Amino acid sequence: MAVYTDVSFEELKLFLAAYDLGEPHVFKGIAEGVSNSNYFLQTARGSFILTLYEMRVEAEHLPFYLGLMEHLSQRGVCCPVPVHAQGGRMTGDLNGRPAAILTFLDGVSLRRPQPEHCQLAGRTMAELHAAGADFQQKRANTLGPSGWRKLAQDCAASADTVAPGLRELIEDELAVLEAGWPSHLPAGVIHADLFPDNVLFVADRISGIIDFYFACNDALAYDLAVALNAWCFENDGAFNITNGRALIAGYQAKRPLKREERDALPILCRGAALRFLLTRLYDWVNHNPAALVRPKDPREFLRRLRFHRAVKDAGAYGL
Repeated sequence: MAVYTDVSFEELKLFLAAYDLGEPHVFKGIAEGVSNSNYFLQTARGSFILTLYEMRVEAEHLPFYLGLMEHLSQRGVCCPVPVHAQGGRMTGDLNGRPAAILTFLDGVSLRRPQPEHCQLAGRTMAELHAAGADFQQKRANTLGPSGWRKLAQDCAASADTVAPGLRELIEDELAVLEAGWPSHLPAGVIHADLFPDNVLFVADRISGIIDFYFACNDALAYDLAVALNAWCFENDGAFNITNGRALIAGYQAKRPLKREERDALPILCRGAALRFLLTRLYDWVNHNPAALVRPKDPREFLRRLRFHRAVKDAGAYGL
């Protein structure tokens, strides 16, 4: 979450006129995350999140994201639910941006997740995959392999200023992944961004999954690969195999991986690392200093990508 677009109290009241939420009591920006402008909103009816959709979130995809959250919530997944305005719509326009109000979830995200947290995250991911199996809307993964080369081209001129030799490494990696990317793995709705800051905990239980704005239809095991990148590396770039083993065990407790998914895990992890390297690199070299957000260092995922390049089989992740 972050703040890119400022909203005044007068603009907020005008927007809220379409909702049955009462008068606003508290309204403040949330200076975390990357892609959207987010505000904590408290009214006479409770606590909410007001989101203005910015970069990487296309307005035509909002029915998928918001509809998915409603669908998952109805099937027992703890996630925010969009608040419908009068007349039933889930989005409006605020300061030239599509905007929505969602329910607020209690909980905190963890900076240093332990194996027990990783196991819960893996289990919850498998539950999410099962709950999304009958969701009828579809959305392709625009930040999958088909989108990586364009991101790389957009960053190419500046890549070596971030890390020496980065441009060539990215080109080499694209060639390998485009040639070897698996295309027939079990697929369905995935979160595609299940980092620790998108999982809320209360008293060592998961109280909510948030930030569904990269959710899409793709290989289910790719979601697990994203999570292995997100939950299982130390600050120095070392892979924490204890966390990896716990994450995979939690997932397989609900949905055992098929043989082809196990075999594909190294290249899926490699691709997931490149995806976040590229998006972070793009944000790093195109940073708007006026935005109330600090771009994340892409070199963190460069170190993770180098680890995956040396992996021979899924045993390296604790499987």
